[in-house]
Amino acid sequence: MKPFVVLTLFLLLTACSSGPKLDTSRPSVNFDSRVQFVVLHYTSASLDRSLALLTHGEVSAHYLIGDGPAVTYKLVDETQRAWHAGESEWDGRTWLNSSSIGIEIVNPGYRDTPAGRLWYPYSEAQVQALIVLLKDIVKRNHIEPRHVIGHSDIAPLRKLDPGPLFPWKRLAQEGFGIWPDEQQVASHQAQMLVVPSASWFQQQLSQLGYPTPQTGEWDIATRHVLTAFQMHYRPQKFDGEPDAQSAAILQVLNLRH
Repeated sequence: MKPFVVLTLFLLLTACSSGPKLDTSRPSVNFDSRVQFVVLHYTSASLDRSLALLTHGEVSAHYLIGDGPAVTYKLVDETQRAWHAGESEWDGRTWLNSSSIGIEIVNPGYRDTPAGRLWYPYSEAQVQALIVLLKDIVKRNHIEPRHVIGHSDIAPLRKLDPGPLFPWKRLAQEGFGIWPDEQQVASHQAQMLVVPSASWFQQQLSQLGYPTPQTGEWDIATRHVLTAFQMHYRPQKFDGEPDAQSAAILQVLNLRH
């Protein structure tokens, strides 16, 4: 092949591979991060098994916090979508894989025994590692506190993680997530003469962000949502039964935003 032809082909290939010439001198100020939510999970598996599943399985997460020691692994770049949320909804947004960062924490979840279901606690080292990670993620992406949520919050019909022993109150004290003022809850509860209706609970749960049917009935889906809410905000009793304390907690939370 003649040198001239070779040079021409080289120039053509170079021009094609370099892409269009773009003027970047006028950037828009009207934008924000694609990341609107942080979703927290437990793995239900050991560290080795969790790493295998999250790096070579059908699911993934942006970060994994190990156990003993609580090493934080970065598995997926935040600019990329990880497959951790599945079919999900929060605050009217659906399929949260595209708009969230997923954090998995190594924890067995629970085991069923003749005496009942036993849940596994999170270690202090894991909680500290999570707080450090959240401080960075939330600040960079300007994420609202109430948009730091659990898998059970966004998929209450399918998921239980991160479970009733997850330290939501402590995270809220650090600025991640929200928590009701206990004195206000007690005051609202004392004024509540009757437990509100299913329609009231459905409206209040939906206002808080939960994907809640608006049937006016205590159907299975609504009870699952109420259970997820109770597990998050009143973990000492999460049976899906409507009561005055659950209603008071909902009132207080919804009054703050």
